[in-house]
Amino acid sequence: MRPSLSGYPSVLLLTTSLSLLACGGNAAPDTAGGGAGRPGGGPGGPGGRGAQITPVEITLVERADLANTSLVTGQLEPLRTVSVNAQLAGALLSVPVEEGARVSAGQTLAEIDSRELAAQVKAAEAQLTFARSTAERSAELFKQQILSAAENERDQAALASADASLTQLQTRLSFARITAPISGVVTARFVQGGDIVSPNTRLFTVSDVSTLVVRMPVSELEVAQLRTGQEVALKVDALGGQSVAGRVRRIFPAADSVSRLVPVEIAVTGNATQQLRPGYTVRATLRLDTRPDALVLPTRAIIGAAGARSVFIVKGGLAERRAVRVGADIDGMVEVFSGLVLGDTVIVAGNSLVREGGQVRVVDPLAPEIRTGATTTPGTQAVGAADSTSMTTARTTP
Repeated sequence: MRPSLSGYPSVLLLTTSLSLLACGGNAAPDTAGGGAGRPGGGPGGPGGRGAQITPVEITLVERADLANTSLVTGQLEPLRTVSVNAQLAGALLSVPVEEGARVSAGQTLAEIDSRELAAQVKAAEAQLTFARSTAERSAELFKQQILSAAENERDQAALASADASLTQLQTRLSFARITAPISGVVTARFVQGGDIVSPNTRLFTVSDVSTLVVRMPVSELEVAQLRTGQEVALKVDALGGQSVAGRVRRIFPAADSVSRLVPVEIAVTGNATQQLRPGYTVRATLRLDTRPDALVLPTRAIIGAAGARSVFIVKGGLAERRAVRVGADIDGMVEVFSGLVLGDTVIVAGNSLVREGGQVRVVDPLAPEIRTGATTTPGTQAVGAADSTSMTTARTTP
C-alpha cells in the first residue's frame, strides 16, 4: 500500500515557521541600522570605539659630521726590508740570532771563519813595514844623489802597493763579521751554524717595523679627495676588528693603466705597531667629502620617488607629511637640506602604513629623548611612554 501524502503540507508548514523564528532575532536589529556589519556599527566605524592607531618608530632630526666613506683592504708591510748577503766565502762559525729577534744597526748576526784571512793580513802588515823603511832609506839616498830617481820611485811605488794590499785584506777580513745594516727585526734566517757560504749567499732579512705601511688601491675618482697626512682608521682582522690609527704617508703619482686605481700608502707608527705584525690584513675606512655639523636623518625615514621625497613627522599624536630635500645615502644616513628643523620627530618605521592626519602610537625602540622625557618637541606628549608601554604589553601578553 502506497504511503499517504496527506500529512506532507503540515510538515512543510512547520519547517518554514521554525526557519522564520530562527532568523527573527537578527532581523529586528538589522532593520534598526545598528548591526555589526553596517556602516553605523562595529568597532571600526565612526560609531565604534575609535579610529585605527598605527604603531610607529621615531627618531629626532639631529646634527652630526657626515662623510662619504670608502672601504679598501690591504696587508701591512714593513717600511724597509733589507736582505743581508754574505760577501765572503767560508764556513759559518756562529749564528747567534733567530727569526723575531730585535737587532740594532751594527749588531753581529753571524761570523765566518776568517783565520786564513787574518794570517794574510799579518803578512801584509809585515810587507808594509819593510816597504816603508825601504822607501824612507831610498828617499834619503836620493837626496844625497847616491840613488837615481828611478830607483827612488820604484821603492816609493812598492810602499804604496804594500799599503793598498793591506787595506784590501783588512776590508775582506771585516766581511767575516756579518752585521745588521738597520735596526729592526730579523724576519727570516736562511742559514745555520756550520753552513758553507759563498759571496752573495742570502743569509737574513731584517725589517724596520717601527713604521708599518699598507698600500691600498683607490679609485681615481676618490683619490683626489685624499691628502697627505690625513688620518685613516684601520681595522685589523687578526685583533678581532680592533681599530688603530694610521695616516696617509704618500699618494703615488700615477694610476694603474689597467685597473685605473691609484696606490695610496698608509703608515702606522708609535705604540700601535707593538701589537701588529707584517702580513696582517687591515681594512681602511677612507673619509671622503666630509660635511661637519650637518642636519642628518636615517635614510629609512624617507619615502617617495626621486624629486618627490617626503617624511612623516609626529605632531599632536597625528602623522603629518613633510616634503623634504635630502642628499645622497651615506652609511644609512642622509643630509637634510630643507623641510625639517633640528629636533623634529620623524617616523622611521611604519611610515608606509600611516596616512596624513592618522593617529599613531610610538613603540620600541624609542628615541632616547622621547623615552626619558628630557627633551620633547611640541605636540609629542600624545605619543609618550604610556602608549608605548601598553603596546609592548599587548605584544608580550599570551
